[in-house]
Amino acid sequence: MSGMSETTAPEENEVAGVLVTPEEWRVFLKRYGELYVKVRADDDELVDLLDDDQLEALDQGERVELWLGEAPAREEALVASEERLGVRFPPSLRGFFLASDGWTHLDAWVDGVHSCGSVVWMRDSEAGGRVTDTYDSIPGNEDDVQLFRRSIEIARGEDFWLLDPTDAGPDGEWAAYEFAPKYGNPTKYPGFSALIRSGYESMAEDDAD
Repeated sequence: MSGMSETTAPEENEVAGVLVTPEEWRVFLKRYGELYVKVRADDDELVDLLDDDQLEALDQGERVELWLGEAPAREEALVASEERLGVRFPPSLRGFFLASDGWTHLDAWVDGVHSCGSVVWMRDSEAGGRVTDTYDSIPGNEDDVQLFRRSIEIARGEDFWLLDPTDAGPDGEWAAYEFAPKYGNPTKYPGFSALIRSGYESMAEDDAD
């Protein structure tokens, strides 16, 4: 892990178009769910997610419409989370929560996007604190440790998704990072919307092959 403090250039990860409104997110997340069951879900997941008619339609190559998200967050719950953390979430993340308060089926090495009530500073989560302390114990990781300590953990699994409120663009979006502890070297994205859309683009490429 030593010496893995530089971030990957974002250019290759940028996806045009920032999703902001709940309506934009709902349209996108429906497409995301449809593509996920077609390209990524294994047999056990499909049985859990789809009914018999949907499974048959999928087998026949037909389009299967479904919602893999959660109920929308209430504005007051969103505000309470912002007050708890002492920040105001960037526009794309607010819109996402107002469309779906979390998401559990992603093309990524994370278990899912947290609900707004479960968003936490990386330094304060059990797994995030452990990774921060481990990296802090190894010389050469100072930049990464600083990023961890100032970032919000928006998703976690084998990897972490982080948002840095100290690095906001003119549109109010915070820099986003995908970080795999076993590899180091956080990958930077322009914002939360670009981060989640990168998984969609990856699935779309595989679907086209």
